[in-house]
Amino acid sequence: MKLSVPGRATGAVVVAAVTLLTTGAITGAAPAPTAAPDIPVANVKAHLAQLQSIATANGGNRAHGRTGYKASIDYVKAKLDAAGFTTTLQQFTSSGRTGYNLIADWPGGDANQVVMAGSHLDSVTAGPGINDNGSGSAAILETALAVSRAQYQPTKHLRFAWWGAEELGMVGSKYYVNSLSSANRAKISDYLNFDMIGSPNPGYFVYDDDPTIEKTFKDYFAGVGIATEPETEGDGRSDHSPFKNVGIPVGGLFSGADYIKTAAQAAKWGGTSGQAFDRCYHASCDTASNIDDTALNRNADALAHAVWTLSS
Repeated sequence: MKLSVPGRATGAVVVAAVTLLTTGAITGAAPAPTAAPDIPVANVKAHLAQLQSIATANGGNRAHGRTGYKASIDYVKAKLDAAGFTTTLQQFTSSGRTGYNLIADWPGGDANQVVMAGSHLDSVTAGPGINDNGSGSAAILETALAVSRAQYQPTKHLRFAWWGAEELGMVGSKYYVNSLSSANRAKISDYLNFDMIGSPNPGYFVYDDDPTIEKTFKDYFAGVGIATEPETEGDGRSDHSPFKNVGIPVGGLFSGADYIKTAAQAAKWGGTSGQAFDRCYHASCDTASNIDDTALNRNADALAHAVWTLSS
């Protein structure tokens, strides 16, 4: 807001005007957007350790319809319930087994403008799925807990989701989107997807879907000196697809799966050219040791930045 001061104002009036401008104490002045907190990577890693323990205790995986998946859902739900979220467990059936989506709403905000962040919580049957997709699930969980710690009061309504049976063809997220009325679909202003964000030989890929969401992520990474590339490997292969297919704006982050890192990418990001971004993709070695902490930290902070920026 531009404050008009008479041309022959006294010094006292000018001082008062400057004071009002610098303090924002003008009636109707919009407060500055609240910056996202740093997401402690140690906290994200602690969630991954729990998911690893769950897999180890349940046949080595956290796959759809298996005890490891239900234990994973129960772990995340208990954290969110204790933090003050309103949680909903959505049940569905696929391949003759029961699956679950977990939806967590943060009280408050405009219910007609919903910012959603989601990730799939299931692994393949071959392994514990710590990068795919414990990494996205844990980072979203810690971001949700940061919302609670800050007692953040966004303008828009915040919703977080953990999807079941993604590895069978985005079954859980499709079920959720199909369960929404057209009116409720229209209320989702942004859907942010995080599937594999801690790859051990990482790249920094940003979905090139909705321009506003894409710019939010790219601006964040530019601000911390990290070059990004458009995400192409996972297009149509993760839980943003059901949202995109009904016209909901989508975006997200990805650190790479079984595509091979080029020499140019290794020069830009470090790591090893000629190797996959994640050599343990869909394998038994996708364990707690299959994570690059730096990539996980950067992507978790970018995730939180987008949640705060888009919901403020």
